[in-house]
Amino acid sequence: MDSPEKTGTAAPGVQFAAAEKLILRWDSTVSEEARERMIFDGDREEADRYLDAVDEIQRSMESTNVSVDSSKINGAIQIAMARLEDEFRNILITHTNPLEIESLIDTNNSVVGGHCRSMSQFTGDHDFSEDHQEHHDNGHEAQRGRTSTSYRTTSSIKEIDLIPQEPISDLRSIAERMITAGYLRECIQVYGSVRKSAVDASFRRLGVEKLSIGDVQRLEWDELEAKIRRWIKAAKICVRILFASEKRLCEQIFEELGGTNADDACFMETVKGPAIQLFNFAEAISISRRSPEKLFKILDLHDALSDLLPDVDAVFGSKSSESVRIQAAEILSRLAEAARGILSEFENAVQRETTKIPVPGGTIHPLTRYVMNYINLISEYKQTLSELIVSKPSMNARFANGDYMCDYEDPEPENDTPLALHLIWIIMILQFNLEGKSKLYKDNSLAHLFIMNNVHYIVQKIRGSSELQEMIGDDFLRRLTRKFRQAATSYQRATWVGVLHSLRDEGLHVKGGFSSGVSKSALRDRFKTFNASFEETHRAQATWLVPDPQLREELRISISEKLLPAYRSFLGRYRSHIESGKHPEMYIKFSVDDLEAAVLDFFEGYPVSSLHMRRRSH
Repeated sequence: MDSPEKTGTAAPGVQFAAAEKLILRWDSTVSEEARERMIFDGDREEADRYLDAVDEIQRSMESTNVSVDSSKINGAIQIAMARLEDEFRNILITHTNPLEIESLIDTNNSVVGGHCRSMSQFTGDHDFSEDHQEHHDNGHEAQRGRTSTSYRTTSSIKEIDLIPQEPISDLRSIAERMITAGYLRECIQVYGSVRKSAVDASFRRLGVEKLSIGDVQRLEWDELEAKIRRWIKAAKICVRILFASEKRLCEQIFEELGGTNADDACFMETVKGPAIQLFNFAEAISISRRSPEKLFKILDLHDALSDLLPDVDAVFGSKSSESVRIQAAEILSRLAEAARGILSEFENAVQRETTKIPVPGGTIHPLTRYVMNYINLISEYKQTLSELIVSKPSMNARFANGDYMCDYEDPEPENDTPLALHLIWIIMILQFNLEGKSKLYKDNSLAHLFIMNNVHYIVQKIRGSSELQEMIGDDFLRRLTRKFRQAATSYQRATWVGVLHSLRDEGLHVKGGFSSGVSKSALRDRFKTFNASFEETHRAQATWLVPDPQLREELRISISEKLLPAYRSFLGRYRSHIESGKHPEMYIKFSVDDLEAAVLDFFEGYPVSSLHMRRRSH
């Protein structure tokens, strides 16, 4: 096709006629060939000639020197725009291929995990201008390959090539002509419909479901936990790879065309719906009913979104995408508030726990296990929660039975942070609650054993976590240690003072006459009392449970150190008096070794048969 400079004064009209003829040739409403073929699928020169023809029609529209009927110009423009719209759609569809989501998840640990490292397949810093092909020489230099604007402000973002560079150049050439002719909206709609379908397909493969806020809030918690784990991985891939790559593709095709923000408009047309769908899930979690079991998944969501927020700000940095940035920031704020509320609710739940059934054998109460495991998990989120928990607890608890913690001394932890104080306060509430539960036992010895077991468990859980121990502090830990040791001492006094009282000398000696100085009847009563009390203690306390092996062994050793020497001494002093009388086996039923063996039955948590002891000589 000749240029205007070569055709003289009649050139504009001639050029328009030639351009119109070419445009009409590719009118799919009248041409079978036009319906069956796509221009940009064929010969490159044919595509270039068609673009030149469109340029000529547009020049004719703008020129005052072309004596052509304006209706003919408008008709040619409409036919050309309809054709370019079809070509634009076809190029997009042809070169839109499913992403290999599995490879993004499996190989790009930096994006999923948040610790970034460059990957060769994510060529975000590559200069793509060198990869473009020059399609035509007639004034289309500006439409050749471009390097996208460097909007990335975080190293986490890893764009990938969604469409090869040659089709991108064709798409840009078509978009420029549509925008110049006033068909920006049509171009954006076509682009958005095709690319949004691609994003939706990636969403499905990532497991991002289209759930309303109501749908999310109706899910069972176990199912929701699994969806939260999947969402965290998917969200990082969506923002850092999918959305970032879509943004760059929009820039490569539309940036600076026609003095518009077409790249922003196309980007939001493509991803606004998917982005809202993505963040609606996290929003639903942030406003759902607060319960203690949700805390850690909410913190996982908070950490993931907090880590992702700079990338959201970078990818959705324009004015038109401000709503996405605002939504993400508001969700993060609500997740933080939810975490604070849940911690407060947890404290209240520990106060309100009013189980009236004592645990068998004085073992560790389920509440103690639950609370300490919960606190242990809290310590694993120390960094996040230390930022979120900024106010100290009120240190004023009223329990369901009306009791107040008036006799508990306020802690002064070395690590005087609000979070540390909250953890100490929870332990104090737990202790006070356990004190109330110990009163459910009719046996005072068992009540002390219950306190010993539970406070010892608290101490062991604290010592088992360096993070938790650091927050709780050595001073409060020493107070807890004293508490369980005092309970152990109280248990021994309540149990063994009565048993050992039978082995005292007082009341056994008589004065005057021909007696030996020892009342045999009183002595027999002492042995019978000891035997009965020890058997009863053995029978009951074998069913009691000290679950910690080391504590159980220490307690048995302490009992043996008091019981065995006292019995050995008593037996040594008075055995001969019993054995010189009738039926000594009725009174001396146990040897020292028998008692030593019997102590090993204590605190195992299951019944034992009656003691079948045999007398042993010493």
